[in-house]
Amino acid sequence: MVAGAEIVIRGSVSLGKKLNISLFAIGVVIVAGGTSLPELASSINAVLGNHADVALGTVVGSNIANLILVMAATTVIKPISNITKNQINQAYINIGIGIIFILMMFFYFNYIFGIIAVFLLTYIMYIQIKQGSLNIDDINQNEYSRFLSLFLIILGIIFLIYGSDLFISSAINLSNIFNVSERVIGLSLIAFGTSLPELVVGVMSALKRKVDFALGNILGSNIYNVLGVLGISSFFGKFSMPEILAKQDLLFMISITVMILGFMFFAKKLGRVYGSIGLLLYASYMYFIFI
Repeated sequence: MVAGAEIVIRGSVSLGKKLNISLFAIGVVIVAGGTSLPELASSINAVLGNHADVALGTVVGSNIANLILVMAATTVIKPISNITKNQINQAYINIGIGIIFILMMFFYFNYIFGIIAVFLLTYIMYIQIKQGSLNIDDINQNEYSRFLSLFLIILGIIFLIYGSDLFISSAINLSNIFNVSERVIGLSLIAFGTSLPELVVGVMSALKRKVDFALGNILGSNIYNVLGVLGISSFFGKFSMPEILAKQDLLFMISITVMILGFMFFAKKLGRVYGSIGLLLYASYMYFIFI
């Protein structure tokens, strides 16, 4: 599934450059969609299979993992000291979206939500890239012929479809075997699996001492997970928010974002103290949802 996401992105970027598509459009594909394609494929597959709790759990769990696993592991190795106004604004956007997400327990996720979410995402990503709060340096990738680009896109989509189907079906089987709810499986196993690419990239960036855009890209990815992944998934079925997810896991996600905002304002950096707290919180959270 991860390989499929990488292949789709490479093919899409190459084809976009061949067709003279704007750098903004290509940048959105790489920065937002590129890191969230595994979550998107898993969520669509879960909604189509009538396992919406898995989709919702995956999005919330992935956002939590990004904040207190990926970002914490990154800052333990290399602290982020260059906190910008744009990153602070992204944190505010994450908190606002999280509150709206909680309120969705009174409504349904459907095509109307999908249209609003995708429109809002496009606008937010446009503003972020214009302000330079997201890194689009990756658009300088190799170009391929149009035929090869299309072939890569099709091949990547096939990998995503079969990979997500295998991933979701295996996770559902495990939930049945161990008598664990689909929500918990989405929050833990699937969320961790779909966040592995971000974790690897974050740790490698820290080892190379290049973490300037790490925080912005994580916060941007979390915005895409809610508006993009759930927005697009809403076109494939009608589903609702479980009350426990809204009152427990989403509140935890928002609390973590507020904590990050506090470190930005008062410590003026995300250092090893935050990293240590984040890793401890993630381990404790995983223990809590399973007991």
